[in-house]
Amino acid sequence: MKNIKTLIAACALMLMGFSSSVMSDSSNFAGPYIGLQGSSVGVGVEGQQTGGADDVNEEAKAPVGITGVTAGYEVGYAIPVGSMFLLDIGGSFIDGAASLKTSSNDVAATESVKMVISDFMTGYVAPTLVLSDTSSLYIKLAYTEASVNVTGDITNPGDLQGDTYAIGTRTVLDSGIFIRAEAGMTDYDNVKSAGKGGISGQGGIATTTKFEADPTVAYGAISLGFRF
Repeated sequence: MKNIKTLIAACALMLMGFSSSVMSDSSNFAGPYIGLQGSSVGVGVEGQQTGGADDVNEEAKAPVGITGVTAGYEVGYAIPVGSMFLLDIGGSFIDGAASLKTSSNDVAATESVKMVISDFMTGYVAPTLVLSDTSSLYIKLAYTEASVNVTGDITNPGDLQGDTYAIGTRTVLDSGIFIRAEAGMTDYDNVKSAGKGGISGQGGIATTTKFEADPTVAYGAISLGFRF
């Protein structure tokens, strides 16, 4: 994530450097817009389980990586800031889900645990440099939330929150139709959960068993939309 932040900072300096040589009109990109978004998503999770019913300090680390394709939509408003810059403010919603499944190695009981991360909502600001009458380059800084649901004998860790960093281009045609291409990464807060203890006499995951995971999402997205 540190490398991503460094890249974004370098891109910001690059945008400032370009501003002295680019001669374009930001009004071609200004105004409200809506779009449909398709994304290819890779989810990396560094998981860890500690504790157990046998009072032994067990520890198991389980890195997980999954990929998938999701779809959603975005709405926003691009505000001109001078002749070559805009401040793009908006939000997006992805109605997709990523499922993570593992098994507890609690000595007292081995049970499957499934965590589903879904309904990704993002609010963003994207400083934008106009490169030509039809093309622009932007960096995106965003706050992202996602819902979490679990099945199995563990507590629900609650919704996820994270920071998103991205870079992309937007091409706007005279008709108002635009195409956006973007690549970025979201670093979520740690997910923490614990066993519920199950039903007395029927096994379950001990309350002393703790689960912790650090999800990171990398994505590439293409949006097709309309600027009003």
